[in-house]
Amino acid sequence: MTPIAHIRNGFDGKFGIPRQSGLVEGLDAVIVFCPEYRNPEALRGLEEFSHIWLLWDFSLAHRVTGEWSPTVRPPRLGGNRRMGVWATRSPFRPNSIGLSSVRITSIELDTPEGPIIHIEGADLMNGTPILDIKPYLPFTDSHPEASAGWTERAENTLLAVDIAPQVRLAYPFTSRQWLALEGILAGDPRPHYHDDGERTYSFEYLGHTVRFRVKDGTAYLLP
Repeated sequence: MTPIAHIRNGFDGKFGIPRQSGLVEGLDAVIVFCPEYRNPEALRGLEEFSHIWLLWDFSLAHRVTGEWSPTVRPPRLGGNRRMGVWATRSPFRPNSIGLSSVRITSIELDTPEGPIIHIEGADLMNGTPILDIKPYLPFTDSHPEASAGWTERAENTLLAVDIAPQVRLAYPFTSRQWLALEGILAGDPRPHYHDDGERTYSFEYLGHTVRFRVKDGTAYLLP
């Protein structure tokens, strides 16, 4: 398959990216189309939809050999319990295809890079290839009564977030970018088997190295 677009956002590394789409409010990104797909006609009618599905390529998880594993270790289970690959959203699969539901915030049809789509809630790394875009249809795509399987039994506790006033001054983020960063930290980007209150973690966000620690259920942002 040929990518039709790429994501553009503030994540230049995998660590820190939310584990699922739509979890973090204020997490903005832009879909930039490849030159051969920069036709505004292809977006006709999309402005009537609030959400879209992104089908994308786990481009950093490609298998080097033809081998694949029928079981994987989901991070939400601490990385030490195995589940069938079809019962997870692991990037390590026979075909490295990701699926994310995101909200459209605006569409620009005439920019120097052709039409672009502004979105919120993407769980993709900067530069990730997008294979297809489809409108989200609530009357068929939403199932409130659905069972979430083993994920309902997995720990899913949000952290409290503590950001001292002097620490805020160390980062030149907008109020919306702060909203997203607080959501990222509340979701606990650490591996679930880590529980060291003195350990410092870091990830790249919007061109800055964000450093934090977690102790007693609270994430502390560091300068």
